[in-house]
Amino acid sequence: MPTEMIHAEKLIYEYDKRDEEGNVIGSERAIDGVDIDVPQGSFVAILGHNGSGKSTLAKHMNAILVPTSGTMWVDGRDTKDPGELWNVRQTAGMVFQNPDNQIIGTVVEEDVGFGPENLGVPTDEIWKRVEESLKAVGMIDRRKDSPNKLSGGQKQRVAIAGVLAMEPKCVVLDEPTAMLDPNGRKEVIRAVEELRKKKKVTVILITHYMEEVIDADQVFVMDGGHIVMHGTPREIFSRVDELKSYRMDVPQVTMLAEELRNRGLDLPRGILRRDELVEALCRLR
Repeated sequence: MPTEMIHAEKLIYEYDKRDEEGNVIGSERAIDGVDIDVPQGSFVAILGHNGSGKSTLAKHMNAILVPTSGTMWVDGRDTKDPGELWNVRQTAGMVFQNPDNQIIGTVVEEDVGFGPENLGVPTDEIWKRVEESLKAVGMIDRRKDSPNKLSGGQKQRVAIAGVLAMEPKCVVLDEPTAMLDPNGRKEVIRAVEELRKKKKVTVILITHYMEEVIDADQVFVMDGGHIVMHGTPREIFSRVDELKSYRMDVPQVTMLAEELRNRGLDLPRGILRRDELVEALCRLR
């Protein structure tokens, strides 16, 4: 039995293609033979353009989808086993693109307490978890507010707190910043990083924003249902031309460093942060 938090082996997922009348006219393979290992407590990013299969893969980590063939294990549990569905969903909490689809309470703290209440957690423990989760995402001072008064980034942080309050070992974030402005995106990513440090949860981030993955332990790049690149952020972003061939961008600072390299400056590959670039340029003097 695998010891990793997430372990996929030869994972294949096919769905039916239908015509306008709804008749099945064939099948489409969204995931094609994927192997993936995510150790407990790590931060893993899965990148890919729209239609690459990354969100379909994310939905397997919470058993929203189950493999057509191959296997997905979550904390040693086979997601195809109906008897394990409850345990899988308790182990891996899911945060989606649109926080409005996940927030149901009329007061922030009630919304965050909804999940643990459903799990049958005693009331005293619920309030303790609500407080801890809101602190972890920096929203404790808005606990009495209506979610309607919050910005997109704040709502998404409340949605993350709601998942956290159920105390999952793993949080899967499926494009959690896709509907946010740059400030909202930064807020959410900062909250996710804090969370991992404080709670030691495994974080899996599905995104197409390159800047969000520079602190990941490992990065998987998907294209056409396959994993086409795998490595540390520095290894991945050193391969600028290869990334572009999969219709992916690279962080702006990495791109700038690459342009300067192409013009003859002796800079290292895979620069990820502005201060790194400044330091490398200063060393050239």
